[in-house]
Amino acid sequence: MKKFFQSVLFSLLMLSVLPVVSPQAYAARIKDVAAVAGVRDNQLVGYGLVVGLPGTGESSSAYYTEQSFRAMLNNFGINIPEGERFRTRNVAAVAVHATLPPFSKQGQQIDVTVSSVGSAKSLRGGTLLQTFLKGLDGNIYAVAQGSLVVGGFTADGADGSRIVSNTPTVGTIPSGAIVEQEVPNPFGRGDFLTFNLFEPDFSTAQNMVDAINNFLGPDVASAMDAASVRVRAPRDVSQRVAFLSTIENVEFETADSGAQIIVNSRTGTIVIGQHVRLKPAAITHGGMTVSIKENLSASQPNAFGGGQTVVVPDSEITVTEEDSRMFLFEPGVTLDDLVRAVNQVGAAPSDLMAILQALKQAGAIEGQLIVI
Repeated sequence: MKKFFQSVLFSLLMLSVLPVVSPQAYAARIKDVAAVAGVRDNQLVGYGLVVGLPGTGESSSAYYTEQSFRAMLNNFGINIPEGERFRTRNVAAVAVHATLPPFSKQGQQIDVTVSSVGSAKSLRGGTLLQTFLKGLDGNIYAVAQGSLVVGGFTADGADGSRIVSNTPTVGTIPSGAIVEQEVPNPFGRGDFLTFNLFEPDFSTAQNMVDAINNFLGPDVASAMDAASVRVRAPRDVSQRVAFLSTIENVEFETADSGAQIIVNSRTGTIVIGQHVRLKPAAITHGGMTVSIKENLSASQPNAFGGGQTVVVPDSEITVTEEDSRMFLFEPGVTLDDLVRAVNQVGAAPSDLMAILQALKQAGAIEGQLIVI
């Protein structure tokens, strides 16, 4: 087994010198469509205090900020009598979150984002005090501290006017957290590496298996399902890194997605996939415009009638019906034919949505209509 992987690695290193050329038009690298199972980011979150604000911190009614500040002072041996209130205008309670990249080592630094959770008007000019960042398991993986970089600002006038630019209650600290604990991952364990496709597809998974086996030899890769491909890999971590660095650049042809029509009802955006086909159908498009115009006229009595002048509404209703045209589609109509016909009709996005929904209900669309 060891000799087998040594020979495979030698072949990989020799082949990696040459560019990977694929004659297929839609070739993609493995690293662009899949990720190694277990090699992922981890989200961290914490709660802390930002101090040093120029009077833009919490209001006096923020009891949680006062409680947090009181607990911090107690940790330094400063005890404030119960019931004694103090102003926290220069302090803000914040939520701190960060993303811990895979393979992060103890002592490395990561960026953090700080967001106000109370009534603070701005975090500009503030400094985050030592804050523990925890993972989903409740363990501390990093500690954050430092001066904030805030892109927004706020300004208040004496008359109550206020100007706010961008978001002054959110800031960042570049390299503001130090990793204190590593997150274990299964990269160096077992005899196999598993690639998970970003977009699961049976055809794509099989094409990926064929490409790897053609590159390394038979029975090296096998598809577990539509989303996962398992590849036999060396156990030695250094050899596994070299193995993976080459195999992730192997190119193969990804399968086309299914016939889909995506309709965004909020923005009017419509995306039609290239494999959408129409069954025999006839479409007519027309519209009727009804306009109602209110004209006000005055009713003037005669000179000796003894009446009063009143305003009498005079409604005018006009109905205009536009010319409509019918289009007959033969079997196997392509996307180009559909778009061309719709453009000839002159349909607006809302009209086109109604046409597509009607075609789907009539069973004339070979594809999936998705409304988001």
